Amino acid sequence: MKKIRIGLLAAVMCAIPALASAQDEGEEGATPAAGGGEEETAAGTEEGAADGAAGGEEVPGEGAEIPGMGAEPAGDGLAAICQIDPDACPKLDMEKEAKKDLNEKIYAVQQIYAKRKMRFELNPYMGIGMNDQYVQHPGPGVAGNFYLLEVLAIGVNFNYYRPFKSESDFNADVRRAARVGVPLTQYDWNANFNITYVPSYGKFAGFSDFIFHWDLYVVAGGGAISTKPIAVIDPDNRKFGYEIKPTGNVGVGARVFFNRWFAAILEFRDYIFAEDLESLEVSEDPDIASDPDTWYDEDPEITNNVQLQFGVSIFLPFSFEYRLPK
Repeated sequence: MKKIRIGLLAAVMCAIPALASAQDEGEEGATPAAGGGEEETAAGTEEGAADGAAGGEEVPGEGAEIPGMGAEPAGDGLAAICQIDPDACPKLDMEKEAKKDLNEKIYAVQQIYAKRKMRFELNPYMGIGMNDQYVQHPGPGVAGNFYLLEVLAIGVNFNYYRPFKSESDFNADVRRAARVGVPLTQYDWNANFNITYVPSYGKFAGFSDFIFHWDLYVVAGGGAISTKPIAVIDPDNRKFGYEIKPTGNVGVGARVFFNRWFAAILEFRDYIFAEDLESLEVSEDPDIASDPDTWYDEDPEITNNVQLQFGVSIFLPFSFEYRLPK
């Protein structure tokens, strides 16, 4: 009997540690039972939060939005792209990029629409006299200019007048009615060497959506002109011939481009020269009256032949290349 009691006591002592170990494991992971589940669940949640904090992971609280799970990305632009799709986010070494040299070229001014440098300009035109009310000197002309620079050219021009002289009816009527004549001059031709400078160019809009490119230029030069007086004082005895005289000229003009090689031109040009006019005195001695030395006035008169010249400008070659990229 005594041996039986000792065996039962030993069995009970061995069973107590096993029951205690089973109970601890059940409290950590077992499903909460009725009556004590709330306390055990709360305890388990606190222990899980503590374990997460100890491992360095942030546990979102109640109502928090988890990125990538339908929440709106914070920020906008590149930051939003990087948050939504990290693989699409550019990966740059900002320190390395900051050390790079900047070689960007920024052009603040538009390229010239029609380059002039090293191109030849052919300019046929028609000229009309603007300042002689008694006789007109219209005539065709042609000019050629070679542009050494975008704004500087050297060239020549030629005017032809002889077949196009037109004396006003007013002058002829006064001469016949009052026997009063005004010395007149007839032009034959005019040739000049010129220098052209382009100080300004730009563009303007016209016809709703068409852009016109234009430039303004000034021109000056010198050459020769062939002229002769028209005999109006003593036409019976005086027969004048053409004589060549030195001349100078200054002018200003405008060009409007229709494309890169074709333009319209309007120009005012003043051709200045010293003209030998017919003498207003006629000798009663026939021998003296027939002497050519008595036909001219003693003092030559400075004459201004102001012309309005309108025509076209053709640039050769038709095409060109820019030295710098657009």
